[in-house]
Amino acid sequence: MIEQFRRKPGSETMPIDWSTLLSKRRLGEETPRPAEDGRSEFQKDYDRVVFSRAFRRLQGKTQVHPLPDSDHVHTRLTHTLEVASVGRSLGARVGLHLEQEKKLPEGIHPQDIGSILQAACLAHDIGNPPFGHGGEYAIRAWFQQNNVVQRELSNQLERLDLEGYEGNAQGLRILTQLEGYLFDGGLRLTFATLGTFMKYPWSSGHAASTGTEKFGFFQTERDYMEEIAGELGLISRGAGAWARHPFAFLVEAADDICYSIIDLEDALEVGILDFNQVASIFFGGLTEDDRAEYATISTKDQPRQIAYLRGKVIDYLVQQAFSVFIAKEKEIINGDYSDNLLLRCDEGAREIVKNAKLLAYEKVFSTPGKTQIEIGAYAIIDTLLKAFCDAYIEFKHEKPSFKSQKVFDLLGVNAPEKTENLYRAFIRIADFVSSSTDKNAAQLSRRLSGIVF
Repeated sequence: MIEQFRRKPGSETMPIDWSTLLSKRRLGEETPRPAEDGRSEFQKDYDRVVFSRAFRRLQGKTQVHPLPDSDHVHTRLTHTLEVASVGRSLGARVGLHLEQEKKLPEGIHPQDIGSILQAACLAHDIGNPPFGHGGEYAIRAWFQQNNVVQRELSNQLERLDLEGYEGNAQGLRILTQLEGYLFDGGLRLTFATLGTFMKYPWSSGHAASTGTEKFGFFQTERDYMEEIAGELGLISRGAGAWARHPFAFLVEAADDICYSIIDLEDALEVGILDFNQVASIFFGGLTEDDRAEYATISTKDQPRQIAYLRGKVIDYLVQQAFSVFIAKEKEIINGDYSDNLLLRCDEGAREIVKNAKLLAYEKVFSTPGKTQIEIGAYAIIDTLLKAFCDAYIEFKHEKPSFKSQKVFDLLGVNAPEKTENLYRAFIRIADFVSSSTDKNAAQLSRRLSGIVF
């Protein structure tokens, strides 16, 4: 729950409305392109994300189990595709509701809402570094312990960006800067999709001042964030902070539904959990008719039993999240709502999510193999950041050595200019490191350490 982002009573800020929230205008394009038959602007957003290099790299990035031996365990890519599917279902239901209530602006159709959610969900993890959240912590730790950052970065917001490095902020940077039109609008997505993508539409400074760990944009993207908020009419929460786009709550729900359920299925696949531990939780989402149908599946075919249960429980949670969104629509659109939708569902749904997350926390996230690789991620990230940042500092202040020049050359298009300030240079280096897949990061770290075979 994010109490600090609730609108204060008596605020003079006008509530946002659907006519501004569903803007088809694209970041970086002043003149709209001609409409295409059969493909909406929001479907184009999905296509632009799915064909991006950053999206493809999710295939090699950790979801829960780093560098798994099983081919059936989710990567960030398969997780993201499933979240996009759930998000589309949520969006389709909301779109029909808004049409029935005559709230859809002219030119917006119910299926467009599903497309917006699908595109935003597809991008929701696009900024994740190698090794998942372990990689995030490793990048933060390196910048927190770096003497150059402490000594030479006087801008507090810039230091907070680096020391609190966030995959969510990196995601916005990828969408608006690094993919597509480099430093000129990025993929040039619609404002509606970008707003829906923004789970944390506030800066690192605002997060620090309110005790919130997460933030959604670096200072390098602050101007873009202000443009997005202005176009969509997002409610201001003070300097560098805005209320969420209403659809961001649906993206959050789709993500939570998928990872809370699928993490257990993966744990069953790799032998961390047994069938009964997983099935007993999933069973809570079944109706009496579902239970009768489930009973016809052979007990010898446990993969099919789990697949059936998983489908039913996800559908149940989707319906629950949709119901809460509709019940809280006025609060959400006025900026007076801040809870995760799943926390306001019926007790049965809350129990499923709570028990699933508790089982994952107690039995899955603390397994020795996962822990060992996560600890190793610190050494890998440390090696990469030290090599590239040291090379840049030498390049900036003196003629670089042969070794430093070679290291610097590896950055390719991500290499910062000599004239750039330290913050922007380190952000460019973080772009390179965070873009790596798990295996590529590990391999490059070994080679830079002299282990070349």
